[in-house]
Parts: sequence; structure tokens; C-alpha cells
Amino acid sequence: MPVLSVTGLNVRFSTEDGSVHALKDVSFDVPERRIVGVVGESGCGKSTLINAILGLLAKNGEVSKGSILFQGDRDLTKLGATEMRALRGEEIATVFQDPMGALNPVFSVGQQMVNVQYRSGLSKAEKRKRASEMLKQVRIPDAEAALSRYPYEFSGGMTQRIAIAMALMMEPALLIADEPTTALDATLEVATIELLQELQVKIGCSVLFISHHLGVVAELCEDVVVMYAGEVVERGTVRQVFNDPRHPYTVRLLECDPARQKKRMRHLPTIPGEIPDLRARPEGCIFAPRCHRRFGACANTPPDMETGTGHVARCFLADQPEPVGAQG
Repeated sequence: MPVLSVTGLNVRFSTEDGSVHALKDVSFDVPERRIVGVVGESGCGKSTLINAILGLLAKNGEVSKGSILFQGDRDLTKLGATEMRALRGEEIATVFQDPMGALNPVFSVGQQMVNVQYRSGLSKAEKRKRASEMLKQVRIPDAEAALSRYPYEFSGGMTQRIAIAMALMMEPALLIADEPTTALDATLEVATIELLQELQVKIGCSVLFISHHLGVVAELCEDVVVMYAGEVVERGTVRQVFNDPRHPYTVRLLECDPARQKKRMRHLPTIPGEIPDLRARPEGCIFAPRCHRRFGACANTPPDMETGTGHVARCFLADQPEPVGAQG
């Protein structure tokens, strides 16, 4: 049974310029004890997806259709504010991109780590001991002394590790990591990936890892979901999707990865065109205006995607994959 099962999720935002269809028919699973990556360029809907799962959509946003089942029977789209608050932090935890924005600068690290255990029933001394042990697990030097320090006294890499420790304090069933390595340099990025892998195995949780960094996803994740303009266009294991991409967008996304460039160049590859206006979605394939493989049906008929498991893509030519680098 998946820890998280998103099925046919649609999210709309009401604006002065009309209704924005931010997510359309998004479906994927996060299996038990697995790390699932969600990738896509800016504006693809990754942040909206996270907020929908956490029940933190803006006031003008709503889940217009679909379900988000947590641990089999709880539909997060049907829970009230009180029920969602009870889930957040204890059963579903989040690590955000900017740890300094997630940590309160006026409280010590120890006070904050004690506070997040308010439902545990432990004494204050036990909570502090547990916090110290968690800091040791994320490799914070002199963990006991670190509890008395404030967030601004730590480096960016250390504050991110503290944020990870706080998120995993209650041993949640699901950890949502929202681009947690983006602000880190390459060395700290590798260390953070290794740390997440180690803690995920130790705690036994599932991880939904949001990123635009394909190399990090390839290193950390077991499964991957590729999003474009609020839709899932391809999903499968990391090995399947990265080695045998079936959607033209995935192919282009991989070609834009700097790590895949075999020779020096003045300008990195880009995907021509722009993301469509989500107030008026195209009738056919969402990627058709930017796709060099489009043909007549693409403009008028939206391609289907299998609803089962395995390697699937939302493309008429999914069974005729194009290798990365085939164009130009």
C-alpha cells in the first residue's frame, strides 16, 4: 500500500484575470520506504503540488477534483484545518529550500526542537535529550552545546541539517523535501544527499523529493515524476526515465542538464518557447507548442497516460522514444 497516492488531482486558483488551472489530472504514488523525485522547470506546478498535499493552498486556491490518499484511507483533500494540523509535523514532515526561513531566529535551536515534540508526552529533559541525539545523527558537532545556539550562528549547510533533524524528529511516515539542496554548494549538496539516504533508511519513512536538479534526483531517488505546466508527462523508475525517456519534454530536459554536456560551450541548451497560459490550456497536448515532434492530433486531442504502474508517458509517440541528443 502506498504511503501517499495522488489520483486525478486538479487545483485551480481564482484571480482577477480568470481561473488558473494550476494542476491537471496529476496522479502518482509514493510507495513505502521509497524516495520519489518530482522534477520539472520553474512553473511546472511542484510548489502547488506540495501545498495541496499539506493543505496550505492560498485562500484563492482549491482542489477542484481528485484525491490525495495518505496511508490508504485518509483523503487529505477532505480533512479540516484541525485534522491537517495534527498530521503536519508528526506524520507528514517538510524540509524547505531555505532553512533560515523555516527556523525562528529569536529562539534557540534547542527550544525549537523541544517545541516540535509537544505532542510526544515526554518530559522537557527527555525532549532535550532526544533533540541532542537527533543533532548527532545529522552530524552537528558538539550537539549538546548546539542546542543553546541560535540559527544565525550556524552555516547554511548546518542549518539545513538542523531543519532535516527537526523534520524527522517525530519519525514521520512521509517526508516532503522541497529543493533542500538548492542553496548549498556542491560539496554540501553531496553530504546532504548522503545524509537523507542514511536517515530515510534508518527511520523507514517515504520521501517525496522536489527538485529541478536532475543529478541530485538521479543520485538520491528511486522513482521519478516529470511535470510540465501542471501535468505529469512521464513517470517511472529513475533508471527507466533517465536512460530511456519517452516524452519529448523529458528528452529536452535531460539535454539541458549541464552535467550531460560533453564539450565546452558558450551557451547551455534551452527548450525553445514558453510555458502556456494556464488560464486557457491548449485543447491538445500541453507540450505541443514547444515540441519538435508534434503532428496533427497533438493540437486537438490530449494524449492519455496509463493509470497503472510502470514506465508511462503522456505522449502519442511514447512507444517510439527519441534518444537524448537525437535532435541537432
